[in-house]
Amino acid sequence: MDILLIGGLWLDGSAWDEVASALGPLGHRAVPLTLPGQGDGDAAATLDDQVGAVLAAVDAADGKPFVVGHSVACSLAWTAADARPDQLAGVALIGGFPCRAGETYADLFETTDGAMPFPGWDPFEGPDAADLDEAARRRLASAAIPVPEGVARGVVRLTDARRFDVPVVVVCPEFAPARAKEWVDAGDVPELARARHVEFVDIDSGHWPMVTAPAELARVLASAASSLPAPR
Repeated sequence: MDILLIGGLWLDGSAWDEVASALGPLGHRAVPLTLPGQGDGDAAATLDDQVGAVLAAVDAADGKPFVVGHSVACSLAWTAADARPDQLAGVALIGGFPCRAGETYADLFETTDGAMPFPGWDPFEGPDAADLDEAARRRLASAAIPVPEGVARGVVRLTDARRFDVPVVVVCPEFAPARAKEWVDAGDVPELARARHVEFVDIDSGHWPMVTAPAELARVLASAASSLPAPR
């Protein structure tokens, strides 16, 4: 199965290198995505451009792909489910949840000169970054790509209720599966509260398991892909 890998803010496709290498021997073809504005030098990229890139990758996949979103890119993975509900095997959400229609994608930090740079580690102290040593922090920070303002402040669009039939696997790094399920059951994640097939999977890591636990993340994704419901 093709597994499309979409990194969160400040990450390009190279963030998935170790995960991609581990997925091959597990029987899956990894397709890490470098999004417009996050690795291609297009400072004027918009959220619509990133959505278009994800959908192009879905359309180019061999069969029905498993679309993986990390952090805020969970909304991109979910947008793919909305736009291509019959073309996806499922969606995995790592360390995040999808926005609702009409919400801003990722207006989370200050922008400078039309882009949102990596804000440093202070906002992520605690469970998010507890498993990152100093070398890993330096590597992530030095490779971080400022996110174009047109991406961060773009508006999420969802229109097709068939997205709720697409199987979802919530991979829980810095929070426990039981806690994530509580959030969904309480209505704090409205999109997943309406989804018909949701599984919760634990991984012992912080917010960036592709960096700190790539082999384990590959195993989790491969196992999730293999246990998805039969194609509709």
